[in-house]
Amino acid sequence: AGGGGFGGHKKAKLSDTEDDGTAFLDDDDDDDDGHDSFADHDLRLHPVNIDGPVSSSASASSAGEVIGNGVDGDTPFRDVVKDRAGWLVGLLVLQSCSSFILARNEALLESHLVIVQFLTMLVGAGGNAGNQASVRVIRGLAVGTLNERTLRPFLWTEAKMGLALSAILGLAGFLRALVFMVPIAETVAITTSLYMIVVSSVGIGSVLPLAMYRCGLDPAHSSTTIQVLMDILGVTTTVWVSGAILNTGIGPALTAFFHHGAGGAAAEDIGEDMGGGGGDDLLEGVE
Repeated sequence: AGGGGFGGHKKAKLSDTEDDGTAFLDDDDDDDDGHDSFADHDLRLHPVNIDGPVSSSASASSAGEVIGNGVDGDTPFRDVVKDRAGWLVGLLVLQSCSSFILARNEALLESHLVIVQFLTMLVGAGGNAGNQASVRVIRGLAVGTLNERTLRPFLWTEAKMGLALSAILGLAGFLRALVFMVPIAETVAITTSLYMIVVSSVGIGSVLPLAMYRCGLDPAHSSTTIQVLMDILGVTTTVWVSGAILNTGIGPALTAFFHHGAGGAAAEDIGEDMGGGGGDDLLEGVE
């Protein structure tokens, strides 16, 4: 608050209203009785016009002009509909790319139908993770906490967040595949796809609103755009990873390792308990 909104915050309250209808946030009074603190919200102290729109700093104001288009009622309804409908129609057309990608990989998906069953989970995880990141950026631009000084630490934090979230969600996807007894080769393909999708979605979700803001576009549109982009990228990543694992020697190698390696070791242990040659008979049964 009083020190720039990034540290050393003071308690803030509304002081007396001026004759022109403007109320100022006063940070000189440390009295806490009955006054809400703004320190926990990382908000700067600015003049607030009670009868009109909120005035802000140069950076927060410019972001508000882009992000808040149509919110204050000054923009005609027809223009708001045109702006939002234009984005939605464009994204609707762009999303058709997913069907083209699926059609070109129809043979792969028919041979491994379990991948299709997990495709919704994979694409949804990417959209959710990307939307989380984009919302944080939009909020930072709107309240003025994301600026040139804080941009680099913010992006570094999001990069680490992407790696952490991808590891957590990858593990969750792996466990889900095991619970549904998915073959090991498909399980590895699903887990690898999920890891790559989440990493890329957090990165794109963090950068896309900033790029749109720099281009003078409304960063709020990034929330819908990231969903479509991750739909396309998620499908592309899944079929590419699945093809690289299941249509090459990697898939059979994984199957042989887990079936013959783990199963064979278990059979040998049982055979030793049975006394001698029983293990060889069980190994032949496993093979």
